[in-house]
Amino acid sequence: MKEDILKKCNLCPRNCKVNRYEKIGFCGMKVLPKIALCDLHYYEEPCISGKNGSGAIFFSGCNLNCLYCQNYKISQERQGEEISVEMLAEKMLELQNRNANNINLVTAFSFVPQIISAIDIARKKGLKIPIVYNSSGYESIETIKMLNGYVDVYLPDLKYFYNELGKDLSRVDNYFEIAIKAILEMKKQVGSPIFDEEGIIRRGLIVRHLVLPEHLQNTKSVLKWIKTNLGIDTYCSIMAQYFPTYKAKERKDINRKLYENEYKEIEDFVYKIGLKNGYMQYVEENEEQYVPNF
Repeated sequence: MKEDILKKCNLCPRNCKVNRYEKIGFCGMKVLPKIALCDLHYYEEPCISGKNGSGAIFFSGCNLNCLYCQNYKISQERQGEEISVEMLAEKMLELQNRNANNINLVTAFSFVPQIISAIDIARKKGLKIPIVYNSSGYESIETIKMLNGYVDVYLPDLKYFYNELGKDLSRVDNYFEIAIKAILEMKKQVGSPIFDEEGIIRRGLIVRHLVLPEHLQNTKSVLKWIKTNLGIDTYCSIMAQYFPTYKAKERKDINRKLYENEYKEIEDFVYKIGLKNGYMQYVEENEEQYVPNF
């Protein structure tokens, strides 16, 4: 493990440069990997969960502060348990033994050096299934380069086209410029998706975007950028599962679920600009049921 990085941490764009052996930075994490849940997860995209489920490891902490975060108990309240790198490797192997389609690392940026060490250990002991890096998109390109050869599938969000919206809703500066650099590096590493005979992804990039109420132009601008810069064949997961939680309940503009006609407008826009591949959701009444019980 590259301990020098943790002594002057610059793993994410916050670039706190704190010595995590002695104090914490913005993400609130120390040295040992802290996880809130390690289990089979069935509510990812069909090509990731499949019938067997995705082997999800939810890491605590976050470098964003999204007012509507559905996982705020672990991202903001930082619930979870610290474990050793060796134990993390064992958990990966346990998930493989439970027939997980993949190892799904959720919001893992704080622990990339530790994860690399854990993957090395696990692979020596027989880990063979793909590694999925499930990300907010707000990533350091240098950290993503560290993961080259370790990650098979990148699953980043592209939340905001407009930086002022990112500042307002996620307390982050320059989200768009930072996220697109990271996503372009991800695409460079793994390319377009490759699926097995059962339709489970083995390698490639899928870009996620959550449609927010009252902010349809943000979504349209994000999708235009994807088409122009990643290509019309890019796999997109356009999500309708927004519901007001955490601090979003205090905001009049986002204190409601998405209307069906709003999502229909985005669906029509996808066809209009010609994006070919990916997933779209139904607007449902009980989106909360898909949030893991941490």
